[in-house]
Amino acid sequence: MTGCCGTGEKGHAGDQSSLERVDLLSNERIAEGVGLMILHAPHTASLVEPGQFVHLRVGRGRDFILRRPFSVHRAHGEQIEILYQVLGTGTLAMAELGCSDDIDLIGPLGHGWDVPENIDHALIVTGGLGAAPLGGLAEKLAAQGVAVTVAMGAPTQERLVGRDVFEAVTRRVVIATDDGSEGEKGFVTGPVARLLDEGSYDMVYACGPEVMQREIASMCAKADVPCQVSLERLMACGIGVCLSCVVSTKDGLKRACVDGPVFDAGEVCWDASEIPPKH
Repeated sequence: MTGCCGTGEKGHAGDQSSLERVDLLSNERIAEGVGLMILHAPHTASLVEPGQFVHLRVGRGRDFILRRPFSVHRAHGEQIEILYQVLGTGTLAMAELGCSDDIDLIGPLGHGWDVPENIDHALIVTGGLGAAPLGGLAEKLAAQGVAVTVAMGAPTQERLVGRDVFEAVTRRVVIATDDGSEGEKGFVTGPVARLLDEGSYDMVYACGPEVMQREIASMCAKADVPCQVSLERLMACGIGVCLSCVVSTKDGLKRACVDGPVFDAGEVCWDASEIPPKH
């Protein structure tokens, strides 16, 4: 699934991650098929940087031998928040977890968003649950005095998850919904194209469906604006051993769980034809 913010240095799984027994404080449905889980996780909350993730045990038995990776939406005090979409056996079990259940996680893991020291204006682009790893980034940027514009895309108005966080800390939120229930009707790539034409951005941060991220990466390359993307891959171990989450880059195959999930969009091989003949 879906790093370090502010230092320019990359954080990697294993640097300070550990197994942590956590307490479930709340687990609420916030939209159709979307939940928000709040965990008391002092160790992880004290170390996690925007864009990093945790490997969560969501159940017992044969169906839950493997942990599930989830981006940390925000971290405050000793708590972390996880936005998730119910799609399969794991997330269905996750949605049914209650405060008395025994839960643990491994974290924080991965390489998150890089924030250059000289950044003045950033554009955040979210598509659906792509908001999950970007809430903490928006807060971090705002705290550092960076002007932030957000372009949010979702199927419907109800699925504009994370909107309250973005509206609280950024200077502008532009919305597009597939059905036109709020904002512009259509994909978020439409407003992003205009924003790139109208404004001067030092960095674009994007997360959402890969087809969306691919188009955003192309737009940014044409506009000569640096872009980072958070890529979702199936992960088994979460620590770089199993090689189930590889991403093709211009520097060869990299592992989303330790080299990512955040990558420089210009380094990702979006088409098979871009993949170097040797890795």
